[in-house]
Amino acid sequence: MSTATVTTAPSMDPIVLARLTGKLGDRETVSKLCATLGDVFSEFLPDMLESELGFEVAVSYAGFTMGKFGELTEGLGGAMAFCDVSLRDWCEHFTLICDSPLIITLVENMLGAVSDSIEDPQPRPLSKIELDVAAMMFDRISGVLKTAVSSATSFEPLLGAAHNAELRKPVEDGTQNAHVAMVNMAVGIGPVLSTFHVVIPQATLLKSVIAAPRPANVAKTRAEWSEQLSEQVRRSKVTLEARIHLEPQTLDTISRLQPGDIIPFNEAGDVRVDVNANGRNLYVCEFGRSGARYTVRVKATYGSEDDILQHIIG
Repeated sequence: MSTATVTTAPSMDPIVLARLTGKLGDRETVSKLCATLGDVFSEFLPDMLESELGFEVAVSYAGFTMGKFGELTEGLGGAMAFCDVSLRDWCEHFTLICDSPLIITLVENMLGAVSDSIEDPQPRPLSKIELDVAAMMFDRISGVLKTAVSSATSFEPLLGAAHNAELRKPVEDGTQNAHVAMVNMAVGIGPVLSTFHVVIPQATLLKSVIAAPRPANVAKTRAEWSEQLSEQVRRSKVTLEARIHLEPQTLDTISRLQPGDIIPFNEAGDVRVDVNANGRNLYVCEFGRSGARYTVRVKATYGSEDDILQHIIG
């Protein structure tokens, strides 16, 4: 009596499968598409907002990110406003995201505050009125996006309700694991620098023909906005955090620590300190004192000045 042998075909690597089915592109191709879309926002969104709001708004492309939808959006942290959008004949579902300081600053300016007198707002969930302003912002962003892909659709964007990240409901339709590209845009209003993001499935982006802006003064306008935004970046206040490695301790010792107890630094000579902002390492420093104050002295950097600015914005 013979026994039949069942063979199982090896499963295909999911990354390879995504590339073969047009759901995942190479970095160079995605980079060009995102940069072109960023140029469209930089060129057309400021004029649209300024004509409606009555004060200057600087918009500049700040790079892109590739990855799974859930990982990228969760990586932005809380205190963000979301809006899910569909554009018939182009994309069934893409997402717009604004950080809360952008919307708070817009509201303050719309209420008559002077831009130069406004300090950077602390990120927080938005109120109902602020979410209404966020909805306006999402509508303008989606309107500019529609002009960039107008060859693909004659329909208008359909926007869901603007909502805080904390109230975002989990979905089970596979969206979280979809390969997406996130176009990151920096927005300057007076001294306040903030961001918005456009998250597009790569399956849609890779098939898109994005129309670059054509006015003759595009280069001049882009340079002016870039210079203004660069100055705003340098004037913006950023919270720095210095981390010092301490000598390892047992759980028993840690549980018994009392006020006044001492934990040594885990260094024999100069104490290495990592200084970061927004979770990004910026400098390697050494620990010291200046009079009665403790200080850190910069010994090395994690990149050039432009790299550091991009790290902070990102």
